[in-house]
Amino acid sequence: MPKTPDLSVIIVSYNTRDLTLRCLETLFDNTNDTRLQVIVLDNASNDGSAEAVSRAFPDVQVIASDENHGFAKGNNLAAKHAQADWLLLLNPDTETHPGAIDALLAFSRSHPEAGITGGRTVFPDGRLNIASCWGRITPWSAFCMAFGLTAVFRQTTLFNPEGMGNWRRDSPRHVDIVSGCFLMMPRALWQKLDGFDLKYWMYGEEADLCARAREAGYRPMITPDAQIMHLVGASSAQIADKAIMVARARTTLIRDHWPAWMVPIGVTLMWLWGGNRLIGARLMQIAGVPKGQMHFDKWKSIWASRRLWLTGYRS
Repeated sequence: MPKTPDLSVIIVSYNTRDLTLRCLETLFDNTNDTRLQVIVLDNASNDGSAEAVSRAFPDVQVIASDENHGFAKGNNLAAKHAQADWLLLLNPDTETHPGAIDALLAFSRSHPEAGITGGRTVFPDGRLNIASCWGRITPWSAFCMAFGLTAVFRQTTLFNPEGMGNWRRDSPRHVDIVSGCFLMMPRALWQKLDGFDLKYWMYGEEADLCARAREAGYRPMITPDAQIMHLVGASSAQIADKAIMVARARTTLIRDHWPAWMVPIGVTLMWLWGGNRLIGARLMQIAGVPKGQMHFDKWKSIWASRRLWLTGYRS
């Protein structure tokens, strides 16, 4: 590690040994102009991740935790070891494209009003992965999701405002939420916001962080000049479990960032989202649609946990 790094890169891993090794390989190979401090916090993996990283990359600072802290707390703990003026949160299931880190740091420095910045993500086959950024949850976006309008009209901004319609992330733009898989910000701002809110065990933490940054006067941005590959979900194998965690995070964001008088409306829309999906999956099952049984089992499991995700995370 250089004595005066330009950027502290934080990677929180959990049972992603081979992916983490590839992430680090591409990070170092494709970063040319930025002096890096790299910190890997391993959340008590049982696949030898911490040991493998230490052997392959002796200059990487490895923090081998004996418990799984989750994504939010893991990043908060790792960030305490950061020495650079800039932080980059990077998922272990990513591969850095040539010049991506250099470009994102240059962009971030030239747009201090953004506060939080990110780039463009693609799938392994090069297709666009829109999940590098999102629009915030609003009453209209929650209504569209509850009644299936977002799923039917995914390519429109009107009915898919959170996904920002058919924008291909091919131009610099202000956004509401920068994904935590590839998120850069000044360390001073991270400290000012006190990092991630630890009530968010997994999912929603970057949406909350960006919301608090916006409340402080910043306008997050992304640039297409910084591109990475993101596998998505390499650490979340169970689809129903992931959907439950995402729903729980969404309810928490509604409770934290909507006006108090609107929160019951938001929670009701979340209830309708789950109920309508269950009904739709049941109809698919009855009609004998391929994978109908699989969808019904998934949504039956999600609906059975509705008390959990309608309550959201608590401090």
